[in-house]
Amino acid sequence: MELTQFIRDIPDWPKPGVTFKDITPLLADPAALAMAVEQMANPFRGKGVDVVVGTESRGFIFGTAVAQALSAGFIPVRKPDKLPWKTHRMEYELEYGTDCLEIHTDAIRPGQRVLIVDDVLATGGTLAATIELVRKLGGEIVGVSLLMELSFLNGAEKLGDHKNVHAVISY
Repeated sequence: MELTQFIRDIPDWPKPGVTFKDITPLLADPAALAMAVEQMANPFRGKGVDVVVGTESRGFIFGTAVAQALSAGFIPVRKPDKLPWKTHRMEYELEYGTDCLEIHTDAIRPGQRVLIVDDVLATGGTLAATIELVRKLGGEIVGVSLLMELSFLNGAEKLGDHKNVHAVISY
């Protein structure tokens, strides 16, 4: 099964000149969804992953499924003021401004082995901020697993020294 057949291109969304990669057809197909989760989890089986960190919002979809596949816990990284406990916050640059992510201060214990999961690596700001939040809590990043990487945007360059990035699909 070729997973790209379940990803729909939406031209000029959310703004002119952007082609959005819509994953909702993949999510709606049980076999495609199962295959995507397996392909995201498989490179990290046997790597001692303690917890999976998923970034709001599509990282929650894939992150919880990958966590279950790896018998690991799940930790959400959210937009500001969505988490009910004490948080660490990280601002990051977007093409058109800034945004912010938060994680509970007690979400990761120092030395825990962490896999970061999201749907797409585009310009890299969200993923770089998530990596910094995990490091701030003392987590040991085992890797990053993504459904897609838009490699033509060079987002991996923003990840610094972190190179263990696995994408099921690369555009």
